Amino acid sequence: MTKEKYSEELLLQEEEVAQNEIVLFNDEVNTFDHVINTLIYACDHMPEQAEQCALLVHYKGKCTVKTGAYEDLEPRCSKLLQAGLSAEIV
Repeated sequence: MTKEKYSEELLLQEEEVAQNEIVLFNDEVNTFDHVINTLIYACDHMPEQAEQCALLVHYKGKCTVKTGAYEDLEPRCSKLLQAGLSAEIV
């Protein structure tokens, strides 16, 4: 009985954790270096990760650059937008 109740509570807690994403979109304005440096600054990417995201954005048109709780993503997305990048939280 106790084990079942614990399992139900655990499932409920897992459902409450909503994961959002910052999606970065391609543009014809910003350089690769600017995008890479901004991802390192705003999203705490390692240089290799930032470079891979920049390439995906360039060739695919968009890329998810960070996932997590909305409260964590909102200031990061604001930094991307302030740097002149095109991004949104979905």
